[in-house]
Amino acid sequence: MVALSGNLLFIAFLLYLVGTAFFAGSIKDKKAREKDHGPNKWAKIGVTIAIAGFICQVGYFITRWVAAGHAPVSNLFEFTTFFGMCLVGAFIVIYFVYKLPALGLFTLPVALLLIGYAAMFPRDITPLVPSLQSNWLHIHVTTAALGQAILAISFVAGLIYLIKAVDHTKKTKEAIWLEVVLFGVVCTLGFIIISSVFGATGYKSEFHWIDNNNVEETLEYHLPALVGPHEGEHLTPDKFSPLVETPGIINAKKLNTVLWSLFTGVIIYLLFRLFVRKRMTLALQPLTKRVNLDLVDEVGYRSVLIGFPVFTLGALIFAMIWAQIAWSRFWGWDPKEVWALITWLFYAAYLHLRLSKGWHGKKSAWLGVIGFIIIIFNLIVVNLVIAGLHSYAGS
Repeated sequence: MVALSGNLLFIAFLLYLVGTAFFAGSIKDKKAREKDHGPNKWAKIGVTIAIAGFICQVGYFITRWVAAGHAPVSNLFEFTTFFGMCLVGAFIVIYFVYKLPALGLFTLPVALLLIGYAAMFPRDITPLVPSLQSNWLHIHVTTAALGQAILAISFVAGLIYLIKAVDHTKKTKEAIWLEVVLFGVVCTLGFIIISSVFGATGYKSEFHWIDNNNVEETLEYHLPALVGPHEGEHLTPDKFSPLVETPGIINAKKLNTVLWSLFTGVIIYLLFRLFVRKRMTLALQPLTKRVNLDLVDEVGYRSVLIGFPVFTLGALIFAMIWAQIAWSRFWGWDPKEVWALITWLFYAAYLHLRLSKGWHGKKSAWLGVIGFIIIIFNLIVVNLVIAGLHSYAGS
């Protein structure tokens, strides 16, 4: 069952990759409608392949649930793959409402990065820790992920809007910041590549240390240690020794992963600039040439309008109920709880500015992009670097 689950996820990954190619073909098709209001044959094939991939990923989710005996959302691999599945599902629904092929061209690569990112973490099925042995695991985590996935569509729409609307021939603040956003995407790709390379070589470096609860642990690094655990003892001196030690509040192993991702991302970005000889935003702009900006703006707004109440229900209300049951308090200022609140406040501000202040167009698009950055910061940095009650999610 576990092998079948993994095969279905791999097939879904391949189908999303092929679907992306067909959506790219639909954008370049000279016979496509002038303003990209409707799909051509390439887009129809692309969305059909995306649906097939989504069905395979749902199959992965169900078979892994059967094998594990609980909803597969208990660690970073499971949660992130579920997040990617919900993102594709949200895209498919919105696509049939707005018939916007460019949305598929930019959404499916994000889903591919999420699945690839998740695959770099342990994929073994492990028993649930006591705090997770509750039906609220299914209710809270799945609803929160679904809400975030719907909200993420506003990021894709905002990105498309800004790539077309911003003048990338000049080094304006908007052009520079949009390039920074795309660099962040490249860093995710860098993480996948560097983890795959060292994983293939079987690299392992061990540290002995005592955590904040005075429990002795052995940390295994699978990337050379740029940073080491607080007062940790390096047990494999033949491997690269850390340059600095981190404070106890920081998860050194996972911070090390983030640093390697940034380093690899810089190399990939510089190679791209060397061969293409233009900024990434300028290279992507032709893909948005026929996009109707008003339609993209509407997609971004509607996705927040739908995703915000779903996120509110899952990430705040259901989370508080579960926290009260598990820890006898509905709120405890845990880092994960704080960032869930920050995310909620941001999207509440988005809706306020959109409805009351008339923030449309570029302003609304930037809010969609920034909101997704907050979600990804919560997924990556809060899970991987900052220690807290939700640290199990980073395993």
